[in-house]
Amino acid sequence: MLTNLKNISTLFLLLIANIAAAQSYVSYFTGDTADVNPAPFGGTVLMGGASENDSAMVWFLKQSNGGDIVVIRASGADGYNDYFYTDLGIPVNSVETIVITSLAAALDPYVADKIRKAEGLWIAGGDQFNYVSFWKNNVIEDAINYLINDKKAVVGGTSAGMAIQGQAYFDAANGSVTSASALANPYNNMVSIGYNDFLSNPILQNVITDTHYNNPDRKGRQVTFLARLMQDYGINAKGIASNEYVSVCIDSNNIARVFGEYPAYPDELAYFIQVNCVLPNTPEQCTTGLALNWQRNNEAIKVYKVPGTILGSNTFDLNDWLSGSGGTWENWYVNNGTLNTAAGIAPSCGPAKLIFSENIDMKIYPNPSNGNISIKSNNEISSIEISNINGQIISATNILNTTFNYNLNISDYADGVYFMKIISKNANMQHFKIIKQK
Repeated sequence: MLTNLKNISTLFLLLIANIAAAQSYVSYFTGDTADVNPAPFGGTVLMGGASENDSAMVWFLKQSNGGDIVVIRASGADGYNDYFYTDLGIPVNSVETIVITSLAAALDPYVADKIRKAEGLWIAGGDQFNYVSFWKNNVIEDAINYLINDKKAVVGGTSAGMAIQGQAYFDAANGSVTSASALANPYNNMVSIGYNDFLSNPILQNVITDTHYNNPDRKGRQVTFLARLMQDYGINAKGIASNEYVSVCIDSNNIARVFGEYPAYPDELAYFIQVNCVLPNTPEQCTTGLALNWQRNNEAIKVYKVPGTILGSNTFDLNDWLSGSGGTWENWYVNNGTLNTAAGIAPSCGPAKLIFSENIDMKIYPNPSNGNISIKSNNEISSIEISNINGQIISATNILNTTFNYNLNISDYADGVYFMKIISKNANMQHFKIIKQK
């Protein structure tokens, strides 16, 4: 009798444990339970919050190539299931929403397994600090990075789901922060930023995103984020931001398309933000307890402002952060804690002309190269600058005795694409794209 009671007690405890485990997350499933494996087309979706932009979501579903869609969130329910599965008219195999309300839920093997099997992952809005707290440095982070970098699935998110996607991110660990507070003190404890320790999307390297850009105004706080990243990590940071109802869809060629309903709604805009490449470009003042001062001749920040259209016809090229269609350039700068904006022009020192080998004035060969590159010019060369694809200067050479010919050794460079800026004695500036490969 005692043995039977012990067995019953053990079974009861196992049942309670299984119920607790089952309740560590909540799943809502729609569609075919059989897993499919079509090759997804990849891409990234950054949505500014408020209600979803249907055109962008159609783009997202198409990039999954009819596969399985997984939605992850820390609150809410199954609002995306029917929307993705039937309402938009794009066939997909299934939609599963998984509500992850704790670290224990995130560590449940079922959750990471379902994410890894997805062809499309959507990160819903909510509190991004929950996402950082529950998903960072564990199997969820690994699963999302696997989708982006190995499986090449399409990954997108709105509001908080957009906010966490950059290599740098505002984690909201101490709550939200207004532009006024951030500009008044860049080291306000509300300005809590993570960098290079969470999601890893190559096209969002050194990028920090922001959402709900027009409600409330968040331009000033994102400029503060850029100042902090430059001050704390020494990087020429970039930003991507969306007004509410606006979506940025980035394809596998790194071309960003902006969806919205402009001109019916004139404020439906996206912003591509970068630190001006003209040196010096660091903030004049970015110190604890003092207002941010970042002017640099009123051109500290270069911004390409792009209206979002129903067809997503306006674009920006994230390969060079210069080429765009349908947008306008602005200059942003901060004078003693006050953000100012003005009409501007494209950065003057970036790789505006990307050519592989030669033009009428100059010849560069071989390109691609595994080591030495020869430069022959009709004008005397005075300086050569090399930047990586993220705009970071990795080599700068001033040639004391100007020359028509120069040999450049890139054998120590990692394989990849680089940008070369050559200035001649007559102050003529030319840009080239060079490729290092074995």
